[in-house]
Amino acid sequence: MEKVLEVVILAAGQGTRMKSALAKVLHPIGGTPMLSHVIATAKQLSPQRIHVVYGHGGDTIQSQFGDDDLNWCLQHEQLGTGHAVLQALDHVSSAATVLVLYGDVPLIREQTLHGVLQALPGHVLSLLTANLEKPEGYGRILRDEQGKVRGIVEEKDASEVEKRISQVNTGFLAAGADDLKRWLSKTNQNNAQGEYYLTDCTRLAVQEGGSVTVVDCNDVEEIMGINDKQQLAVCERAYQRRQALQLMEQGVTLRDPARLDVRGKVIVGRDINIDINVILEGQIQLGDDVKVGANCIIKDSSIGAGTEIKPNSVIEQADIGNRCQIGPFTRIRPQTNLADEVHLGNFVEVKKSFIDATSKVNHLSYIGDSEIGKRVNVGAGTITCNYDGANKHKTKIGDDVFIGSDTQLIAPVELGDGTTIGAGSTITKDTPTNQLTLSRAPQVSIKGWQRPRKAKAEGKN
Repeated sequence: MEKVLEVVILAAGQGTRMKSALAKVLHPIGGTPMLSHVIATAKQLSPQRIHVVYGHGGDTIQSQFGDDDLNWCLQHEQLGTGHAVLQALDHVSSAATVLVLYGDVPLIREQTLHGVLQALPGHVLSLLTANLEKPEGYGRILRDEQGKVRGIVEEKDASEVEKRISQVNTGFLAAGADDLKRWLSKTNQNNAQGEYYLTDCTRLAVQEGGSVTVVDCNDVEEIMGINDKQQLAVCERAYQRRQALQLMEQGVTLRDPARLDVRGKVIVGRDINIDINVILEGQIQLGDDVKVGANCIIKDSSIGAGTEIKPNSVIEQADIGNRCQIGPFTRIRPQTNLADEVHLGNFVEVKKSFIDATSKVNHLSYIGDSEIGKRVNVGAGTITCNYDGANKHKTKIGDDVFIGSDTQLIAPVELGDGTTIGAGSTITKDTPTNQLTLSRAPQVSIKGWQRPRKAKAEGKN
């Protein structure tokens, strides 16, 4: 009978080198807490249960994962990795296979962990290792004369000869739960760090006559741990390289893969072109032939086929139709819905509005809490005055309306189909269909008027 899998994630480290009040495992990679990445990878293995060992910032950490079916295990004192695993093993079935992961090593891949599990049958312990040119900071794999694994020595306990070993322990391992419990009960703190080492399990397994196997990880980025802000930044760029490569494999053209940030999930069509310094955040869908200009931010939005987002535009929680023209310097705020072939130009802001097909708002305008019909032209400097200081009110604009420049629409107000609004108007009442409406003070010219001049200071020529 095949053993069930249970995953233990170690996430109790204080992270003092991060120099932050935020728990280390909550620092983001790609806009998501690093622990979230590890949990997501663990779930891909379909374990029976996931146990998270926490310590510092426990309440804050748990609150980030309230919807997840996780077993939280408190490590009151941080006495080492062996002690941390013991906190979870009390909740693990003795017949289970246990896979140990780390909340501050977020780039590990599912296929790599699957390889560690596949190697376990026929052995009592399966380790993930790596061969590094510069192995500083890692425990070294010790072998006997026949080349069999006989133990792991942590760097602080290693001799100068042992420090020259290039094969290192990554910390990831798989073993039977009953074996781990037995080995860890025999560990002690007689080492340079005064901790209970999880790595001591390797030595104890060999002493019992068990066979230990190793699986080499060829991608060192997968085993990259994060202990400070510099390592966080290095890991972020490694993650972003992965996202860029994945998009390019799907056919997306990236003008510079190193200058793209993906902080969520992106669904793409064909022949998409993305310029430099673009941020894609949350849930994003880009249709066929979408073009995104430089320095744009798109968050939780859907962009229809053939639409062009010109440089320096910001789009958040919006649904953009097909063949639209957006920007440059356009801001689209949440709950905005644009139909096909809508044009929004430079320094236009739209919030919580629907704009129907082929309508245009091309210059220096604010549209908020509005419904705009088809084939509407909104002139430069037009604003919808939707807020009275206490409540928001709606503006409705019918089809084929032409609004002259520098117009204020004082909501609630409705413009009938075919209305023309003269430039410089302040509209406070509903307008009839197919008529010109304007509101202007009479133009006056004053003869003999003199512009004020500054008086000359005494003593100056």
